[in-house]
Amino acid sequence: MASRGRPVKSEIRQNMIEILNVIGSAYGYLIHKYYNELFPACTRENIYYNLRKGVKLGEFELAEIKQEKGAYSWGTVVEKKYYKVGPNAVPRGNPRVKEFFDKLKPRK
Repeated sequence: MASRGRPVKSEIRQNMIEILNVIGSAYGYLIHKYYNELFPACTRENIYYNLRKGVKLGEFELAEIKQEKGAYSWGTVVEKKYYKVGPNAVPRGNPRVKEFFDKLKPRK
């Protein structure tokens, strides 16, 4: 009998693993920003879904949660959850991702 629901493998999640494998850790919005510069565009909701799913599968780990102050439309504090590659992730070593971040470094 065929299994039901979404397939466990996800090209989007694999691409996110490639990004985090190169940069170490990042929060969802930043992952989304980089993802859309590197790969075919996807929604922020899709990124957050795949982060939650990846944590359940052990492909991502919650590295830390930071409270950052600022002037946001909803108030003065934002909670950013930083993710990193988990023990079940299998990075392929996408050279395009590495080149992208190598070019990005001098700007910082």
